[in-house]
Amino acid sequence: NEMKRRGIMRSTAAVVTQTVVYPDDPAFQNPTKPVGAFLTEEEAARRAEETGYAYKEDAGRGWRMVVASPKPQRIVEFDAIKDLMDDGYVVIAGGGGGVPVVERDDSYRGVPAVIDKDRSSAKIAADFKADMLVILTAVEKVAINFNTPDQRPVDRMTVEEARAFIDEGQFAPGSMLPKVEACIEYLEAYPEGTALITSLDKAAQGLKGLTGTQIVA
Repeated sequence: NEMKRRGIMRSTAAVVTQTVVYPDDPAFQNPTKPVGAFLTEEEAARRAEETGYAYKEDAGRGWRMVVASPKPQRIVEFDAIKDLMDDGYVVIAGGGGGVPVVERDDSYRGVPAVIDKDRSSAKIAADFKADMLVILTAVEKVAINFNTPDQRPVDRMTVEEARAFIDEGQFAPGSMLPKVEACIEYLEAYPEGTALITSLDKAAQGLKGLTGTQIVA
């Protein structure tokens, strides 16, 4: 609808994306991603015994099943996405991080997991050698010393600087940390690119280099 409103006459295509993960990824030994309904502790204990899945308390709101968040290794539909892009389509892919699958006996089998959408986007961007990976979030720029009197926005940082900030514990797990880590993975795979983290309403300015946080190799 927005493209039509702006007079952009291009077709779009949404591709259900399967994301290959390694069955021996360490994440499977430490499930952390909450999914599903909130339960009482008693309900969670009963379901854990019945199903074998792990359940954890989620921020004091109740208990939820937790699944692994393994690293994306390959996008099954890469060639289909490329063909659509070559034909001029605007492609929507990697929704929700993609459907997690493992390769077994020359076929794909779904596994109980959630792929981090930022890491999946980074994988797609790197595989396509995209000039820029843009990750949109709720804030205009990445900040260090977040929510303190010493909070400072970061306009630009290198991968080395980003790793140093991570080592200092500057980015919260489940919030800014996976976004910065995804940018690092993209730049390690494709050093010629640029990563940008900013908010949706500042995206246009960010693409012009006027705001947001740029991360470079």
